Amino acid sequence: MDGLLYPISLFVVALVAFFFYRNNSFKLLLIVLAVGVYIIYSHETGNTVTNLKNEVVQSIDKSAGDFSKSRGVEGYDEKKAREAVK
Repeated sequence: MDGLLYPISLFVVALVAFFFYRNNSFKLLLIVLAVGVYIIYSHETGNTVTNLKNEVVQSIDKSAGDFSKSRGVEGYDEKKAREAVK
């Protein structure tokens, strides 16, 4: 089924883009073409938005962990917070 999914999805994108072109809906046509470009790009390179999101989350997590270690903050201390409020 994986072998047919890629060509069928491109055919559907082309068909929907043609209908938007015939109805003079150029904004939606551009959006559909962008989706088609993403499908082709992700199929050829293997890079997906999910991989990009995971890399960004891991980078932010690492930066936040390094930030707290560099500042000497190990965690939330309720006693210190209560003393600061008094």
